Amino acid sequence: MIKVLSIIEIAGFPEKHVAKTMKGVMKKLEENKEIKIIKKKIAKVKKVKELWSTFAELELDFKNFQDLTSFCFDYMPSSVEIVEPQDLNIKQVELSSMLNDVLAKLHQYQMFISNINAENVVLKRKLASISPSA
Repeated sequence: MIKVLSIIEIAGFPEKHVAKTMKGVMKKLEENKEIKIIKKKIAKVKKVKELWSTFAELELDFKNFQDLTSFCFDYMPSSVEIVEPQDLNIKQVELSSMLNDVLAKLHQYQMFISNINAENVVLKRKLASISPSA
């Protein structure tokens, strides 16, 4: 088993949406058969500047490194600390799979950013053609 301490944060608005989203994330986590929840503590939703925010402190057990990696991609925790074991023996296949997942996600984000940038350029050109002073 791999024992992990993790924090999942949610921020947004309105307050009820943030609370409902955290509740949904925790329900999904509880239903995940690859993750054993040892402890969970959910903070009250509080206003932070213009947004509402909450977080969950979790102690989790995973059968293997691949399940831990999937948790990181699926739940996007803000923090992960492997508590046990002190030394991990990871098979080459598991490490290769995890690295390829990281690369796929990075490529996905890069494509997303490129598309947004292209849309931004098009919108600026359209705005400039409508209003030369813009």
